[in-house]
Formats: sequence, structure tokens, C-alpha cells
Amino acid sequence: MPTPYDVPPLILIERLAKHLKDEEDEITPPAWAQFAKTGTHTQRPPRNPDWWFIRSASILRKIYVKGPIGVEKLRQEYGGRMDRGAKPEHARKGSGSIVRTVTQQLQTAGLVKPHRNEGKVVTNEGRRLLDRLSTELKGELEKIQPELKKY
Repeated sequence: MPTPYDVPPLILIERLAKHLKDEEDEITPPAWAQFAKTGTHTQRPPRNPDWWFIRSASILRKIYVKGPIGVEKLRQEYGGRMDRGAKPEHARKGSGSIVRTVTQQLQTAGLVKPHRNEGKVVTNEGRRLLDRLSTELKGELEKIQPELKKY
């Protein structure tokens, strides 16, 4: 059975974001999300109006692949390089409020749960959702590119 390791992440995240937006009522962008930057390294807020669902899907996939993983490690994953003018660039972490709120919403939806004192892991329901979407995507990709059947 295909897993999120077997399909391209970009396609899986798009499909998962659509599912989270349409099916999961617990995952909703807060009122401040339209004004928020995704970190101190960015200059403007995201332009895509559905960026909250895309980030939620991406965080869910990262927890599946790298879990157990905590908020600080996820902040590092979504960080970037800060432009400091003539001075050299430095790495900055992403927004902790966004990561924290998304993981809380995923936990409320039953897709993520805390794992001892090590961070978050995907629940059986979340694993089932990701595996089901991966299986659908793998079938669609095999129709387009038949050589993918051997993987």
C-alpha cells in the first residue's frame, strides 16, 4: 500500500489541504491569519487565501514523516534566511504561533496526538487519511506515467 513516502509531497499536500478545508470543521484559520507573516524572515503575509490549510497539510505530513516532532523543530523546518541589508544573512525560525495553533487544531481534529514528552505523532485516523490519499494519488499518477507501477 502506498504511503506519503511514495508520492510527490507537493501533490499530496495540495490534495490534503483540499480535504482539510472541505471535510475537517476543526481546522479553520484564526481571525489574525490574514494579517500574519509566516516568520520574521518574510516581509509580507502569504498571498494565497488558503495558505492556512496548505500549512496545516504540510505540518501533518511532516509529523507523519519525521514524528515525534515538536513545535521548535517545526519552527526550524518552516524558517528561512533573513535579509539584513548589507550584512550577511542569518537563519530565522518560522512563526511559533502558526505552528502551535495548527498542531492544536490537528489534535482537536483527532489527526495528531502528543507522544510522551517528545512532541507530536500522527494518530491512527491521521495515518489512515494520509495513506488513503497517497493510494489515490499513486493510482492517478500510474495512469499518467505507467512506469511508476514498479515503485
